[in-house]
Amino acid sequence: MANMSLEKNKMPAQSPEERIKNFSEVALGYTEEQAIDEAKRCLNCKNKPCVTGCPVQIDIPAFIAEVAEGRFEEAYKIITKSSSLPAVCGRVCPQETQCESKCVRGAKGEPVAIGRLERFVADRHNSLAEISTEKPASNGHKAAVIGSGPSSLTCAGDLAKKGYDVTVFEALHVAGGVLSYGIPEFRLPKSIVQREIEGLKALGVKIETNTVVGKTVSIDELMDEEGFESVFIGSGAGLPRFMNIPGENLNGVYSTNEFLTRINLMKAYKSDSTTPINAGTKAVIVGGGNVAMDAARCAKRLGADVTIVYRRTEKELPARAEEIEHTKEEGIKFEFLTNPVEITASENGWAKSVICQKMELSEPDASGRAKPVPIEGAFVEIEADCVIMSIGTSPNPLIKSTTEGLAAQSWGGIIADENGLTSREGVYAGGDAVTGAATVILAMGAGKKAAAAMDEYMKNK
Repeated sequence: MANMSLEKNKMPAQSPEERIKNFSEVALGYTEEQAIDEAKRCLNCKNKPCVTGCPVQIDIPAFIAEVAEGRFEEAYKIITKSSSLPAVCGRVCPQETQCESKCVRGAKGEPVAIGRLERFVADRHNSLAEISTEKPASNGHKAAVIGSGPSSLTCAGDLAKKGYDVTVFEALHVAGGVLSYGIPEFRLPKSIVQREIEGLKALGVKIETNTVVGKTVSIDELMDEEGFESVFIGSGAGLPRFMNIPGENLNGVYSTNEFLTRINLMKAYKSDSTTPINAGTKAVIVGGGNVAMDAARCAKRLGADVTIVYRRTEKELPARAEEIEHTKEEGIKFEFLTNPVEITASENGWAKSVICQKMELSEPDASGRAKPVPIEGAFVEIEADCVIMSIGTSPNPLIKSTTEGLAAQSWGGIIADENGLTSREGVYAGGDAVTGAATVILAMGAGKKAAAAMDEYMKNK
């Protein structure tokens, strides 16, 4: 029987009072009963509008119909025809602006909780099934993948399933890219990321860590000397941006990349960690995206009194609604229409406070959002011995500067067509390395398209 409730089944979660004291996952996942009940809210529309909002084109009504009947493994098989990272996507994708935004049920209530159902299906499968050791037959071709984030893992997985000999080259000592260093444990447990990587290894994908392409080896060497017929660049956008204001070089001032990498990858929050991190007693996070929310929530768990400063209003916050809600629940303060202009220093050379100019909104800028402009003479000073800059990132210029004939945008993004082909024959690119910082699922979609194009290129070479 259909469930015509106007509201989603609520996601079980740790209470705010409990979770700010640990780094365990906040959302606890649906039970079987909740998943079936939620799946029965789906109308199974014939024209499948939700699928049009999915960058990897999962057959959403089909997998949800299987969940509604309690056939969870069949649902998993449907999802994994299109997505290689369902347990990841079910947690971190902005479903509310993608698949769920197209859901017919959302017209007179809340849309079906597609992301929560995807997570449930993936988690149930992973809890019961061993990683498959069935390796596809080799087709005799060899491909390289640079980086091990979501676009790269998707590309590597799709190529491996077609029989390619795939090697992934990762600069850090742990694979996973932004999934490992950028997203906190309380949003995406690293055990889930590593399971997905072990699944790729079972397909035959080789992963070389501590390899900085452009320094350790070049793309030219991979293709000319090591026999790789095609290369995918999925190196992400890990170069932090700063505001270039006085005081940004003080002790206690971090980019979000450094702050989150120390916490997520180096486990600096653990008492026995050899990697230090200091969130201070009062932390200010500059920015309003998901990464800013992640940094703020980490600083809170490290014991700081946390304030997020953002130069527009709450309405323009780019972070997911769920992340904003969780951030507020955890007692983190927001200062809107506020833009830092200086970080002051204490006598010992550490950050002491952030001086901010108050702003007001005018006409929309190139992003389509109302443009913030300064209010003359209006300033506020916020005490802070830790300041975290979360105002965006750009692609690292190393690869494009060491690869002959690889065209790039003026801001650093590699130029690639809709299938990922760059200006170099046989070299493809996708994800944040092309678009700048975006979402996990969009990066996966780019990796999927590039894998298909690389397959055609190598078959016809």
